[in-house]
Amino acid sequence: MKNIPDVKLGIAAVSRDCFPMSLSASRCEAVVKACKEIGVDVFKCPTTIESETHMMQALEELKGAGCNALVVYLGNFGPESAETLLAKYFDGPVMFVAAAEETQDNLVGGRGDAYCGVLNASYNLALRNIKAYIPEYPVGTATEVADMIKEFIPVARAVIGLNNLKVISFGPRPQDFLACNAPIKQLYNLGVEIEENSELDLYAAFNEHKNDARIPEVVADMEKELGDGNKMPGILPRLAQLEITLLDWMEAHKGSRKYVVFANKCWPSFQTQFGCVPCYVNSRLTARGIPVACEVDIYGAISEYIGACISEDAVTLLDINNSVPADMYVESIKDKYNYTLKDTFMGFHCGNTASCKLTSKTMKYQLIMHRGLEPDKEPDITRGTLEGDIVPGDITFFRLQSTADAKLRAYVAEGEVLPVATRSFGAIGVFAIPEMGRFYRNVLIKKNYPHHGAVAFGHYGKAIFDTLKYLGVEDLEFNRPAGMLYDGENPYAKY
Repeated sequence: MKNIPDVKLGIAAVSRDCFPMSLSASRCEAVVKACKEIGVDVFKCPTTIESETHMMQALEELKGAGCNALVVYLGNFGPESAETLLAKYFDGPVMFVAAAEETQDNLVGGRGDAYCGVLNASYNLALRNIKAYIPEYPVGTATEVADMIKEFIPVARAVIGLNNLKVISFGPRPQDFLACNAPIKQLYNLGVEIEENSELDLYAAFNEHKNDARIPEVVADMEKELGDGNKMPGILPRLAQLEITLLDWMEAHKGSRKYVVFANKCWPSFQTQFGCVPCYVNSRLTARGIPVACEVDIYGAISEYIGACISEDAVTLLDINNSVPADMYVESIKDKYNYTLKDTFMGFHCGNTASCKLTSKTMKYQLIMHRGLEPDKEPDITRGTLEGDIVPGDITFFRLQSTADAKLRAYVAEGEVLPVATRSFGAIGVFAIPEMGRFYRNVLIKKNYPHHGAVAFGHYGKAIFDTLKYLGVEDLEFNRPAGMLYDGENPYAKY
């Protein structure tokens, strides 16, 4: 995936001047060794930081090594000012972690008190309004710290990506899709740039690519990807023209940013003017780490990008769409899986999910649009959806969203796609999330979330949750287990 950052991790040992510097330095060496044993490459800063002068020297060393993420390692109590100033001036996400004491036989000359040092470090970070990643239990042996650092890497990747991201949108949103509309002020606060364009801008660029010499090559690549699912080959040149248009726009409009995602209008006038449904193109770009959110869903695109950075895999954006019929539940789910009917739902979109995440892939036409735009005709301008059931397996369903008064909130819920035939159309799957009925009512409805949710293929709840916390999202929900009530939930309600 070319549209997400590589993390170059540095680690800097810090030492309080009334403790032996050698204690922190040697413990840091042990952490670096433990990291290498689990495949984590980390640059050890040569300077152990005991003062602000050391901090400035270390910054230059980290910059010279190309580090874009940093672990501040308290091998002993640590210097409160120097270590927090290091986090302040370092250009990238920062983690604080500390050494556990090694043995009862060395608690005089070899005691470091880093357990205490983390408390003062966290207090000083708050005084300076500095964001930092602190693990749930941030004190450990070299091996345990190495494992914590490994968990920090996907969080760092997402934060670096967002700090270098531009969202390019082509809109406005379709009528009656106010649910995808939200103030963008908070995205600027996160460091994201946004470029909003008209559909006419994209249409003009699309027409300029009408006879682009690259179209046959892209069509051939599409044919190879679709294989036996290439049921509507006549639409591929138009789709290839659109794909080239978007990629060229991305390169021409990155500006100062390294990474780009799209949030594009995709109906209804899109079909009559562009002559296709863009879903398959959206799926192909998303598979490359360039999410394209449907219906100008800017926060959906950001959510997808977070998932792509963390999973280093294709993601998708789906409607939390329809309930699972009771007869399907009885036939295919009940007594086979530990879910109630209300734990299940169908996640759907027209055909935007990457082919690698479908059990079978077929080029089709958008049935709903065809009813309105081409009634009683062979599909033409409504062709372009990539359809099939979504691959079964673990998923994380999540979304970052702004409220109408520009406050960030988010949810994260782990679950799975069940190996149940959907018997429906589009890119669709039967999803199961524990206690989904309560989550649906007390989070999605109560807190006014739109119907779009991002899907990462795997259980990435911890990393996504930690990333959202690092970004400063305070209203952060999850699917609470039975017996753990939501704020304001009726304890007598039946789901």
